[in-house]
Amino acid sequence: MNILVTGSTGLIGSAVVSFLTTGGHHVVRLVRGTASGTDEVEWNPQAGTIDASKLEGLDAVVHLAGENIATGRWNDAKKARIRDSRVEGTRVLSEALAKLSRKPRVLVGASAIGFYGERGESVMTETSPPGLSFLCNVCRDWERATEPARAAGIRVVNLRIGVVLTPRGGALEKMLLPFKLCAGGVVGTGRQFWSWIAIDDVIGAIHHAITHEDLSGPVNAVSPEPATNRDFTKTLGRVLGRPTIAPLPAFMVKLLMGEMGEELLLASTRVVPNRLQDTGYQFRCPTLEGALRHLLGR
Repeated sequence: MNILVTGSTGLIGSAVVSFLTTGGHHVVRLVRGTASGTDEVEWNPQAGTIDASKLEGLDAVVHLAGENIATGRWNDAKKARIRDSRVEGTRVLSEALAKLSRKPRVLVGASAIGFYGERGESVMTETSPPGLSFLCNVCRDWERATEPARAAGIRVVNLRIGVVLTPRGGALEKMLLPFKLCAGGVVGTGRQFWSWIAIDDVIGAIHHAITHEDLSGPVNAVSPEPATNRDFTKTLGRVLGRPTIAPLPAFMVKLLMGEMGEELLLASTRVVPNRLQDTGYQFRCPTLEGALRHLLGR
């Protein structure tokens, strides 16, 4: 297939590009700045511009671009970048795809389980309503921004991605050093649910969404076994062979990280992947301990 990927240098995007090219697909990257070669297409989401003529004849689009939400304390400027990079970027891309003479068959757009927000122990499925926090509103508008593509007849899949586990970046990478130094422990009460997914299954879910014609709309990209923070902590400590006796109280999370810490570390979001499983997706890493041992070579 001929597949366009945005966010191709990011944590997920770089892994997706490697997977697709290894599988024999032709990947075109949507890049900011000057394109170098025929495999790159320029766009400027802030200015609302895109070289749409080079998007003709695509089979699929994987849209992963967006400001990193876990770097730097959230202030008004940071929150505006988080929102605009997702919502406005998606709108620009969706409108450009909708106007093509030869439209792609599918647009797989990233979203996040932040759509649901703080929900305690309640189980969230794809039919659950959005929450009320900042990230909930961003995810809701992010998904709505794909509407021009959907209205033009393109099959759209909104992947609500959970906490991505990989030692190459993200949450797990940040946890490894303190846990190896015996400085890991529960965050807050430890009762909050973290709905995680191994990087292998993020890639698998994206490929599944591209190739399964019966899949559209919101799709939860999480493992079938969400874990509480306490269970996650104990499991990671066991895999690394380290004690987990250094808790991080909730007040410290709020003091050090503010709103970002509340939404990313303290909120409880228990999500299940009904749509993936209903359409036959087989998880490569369905259990937390198995996933961690695989990812960390232990």
